[in-house]
Amino acid sequence: MTMRAPLTDLPIMFADTGYVVSTLPVLTQISLTIGAGTPTILIGPNGSGKTTLLRLAMGLASPSSGRVTWNGRTEVPPTRRAIMFQRPAMLRRSAAGNVRYALAAAGVPRADRDECTADLLARVGLDALRDRPARRLSGGEQQRLALARALARNPEVLFLDEPTASLDPAATKAIEDVIRTVAASGIKVVMATHDLGEARRLAGEIVLLHRGRVVETGPAASFFAAPHTEEARKFIAGELLV
Repeated sequence: MTMRAPLTDLPIMFADTGYVVSTLPVLTQISLTIGAGTPTILIGPNGSGKTTLLRLAMGLASPSSGRVTWNGRTEVPPTRRAIMFQRPAMLRRSAAGNVRYALAAAGVPRADRDECTADLLARVGLDALRDRPARRLSGGEQQRLALARALARNPEVLFLDEPTASLDPAATKAIEDVIRTVAASGIKVVMATHDLGEARRLAGEIVLLHRGRVVETGPAASFFAAPHTEEARKFIAGELLV
């Protein structure tokens, strides 16, 4: 009997991809491959197109030109992908109730949901707060709960849109610790951040966006040590990109 390899959504490939809102180009001629392995971190100024690129990679939007493919396929339902936005909404229920809701939406059998809920809350360090109303959690705790809900989909790829924005250093470290654990488990993490320190700490690969274009990509170590483009050198130095 021939064994078929399990389906995968990786690599995700952008081929001359553009995205336009009204007449305003948000992304222009994006050619990019996101493969398995260490986290891919998207950096760039506000308005550079990071969120839009994540939405296209997730399948929440369709390109205006070019195409996006998942392991060579198009029109792939996002059953193996999950996304967490910068300001996720909390349901009016407990932390555990939020996770159970996400598990139900992901099709996890009812008999397995309690055990899965406990596992996911422990994974993000919220097991002691399982009965607390989600909307009474701190900002950092809510972000970790949102991570647990995203992980309820058991994704192959996890997209994160600035998950530590506006958090204090302790809350940021807690989120980064979860991201490291998630990446170490084999889940591909693709994350947008404006924090260069965070990018240095987490990235395996860097993608620098500016004005809707990919300016430079490469392994994080070489990107920060010896950037190839003037835009990258300026951005790393903290200078404004105009």
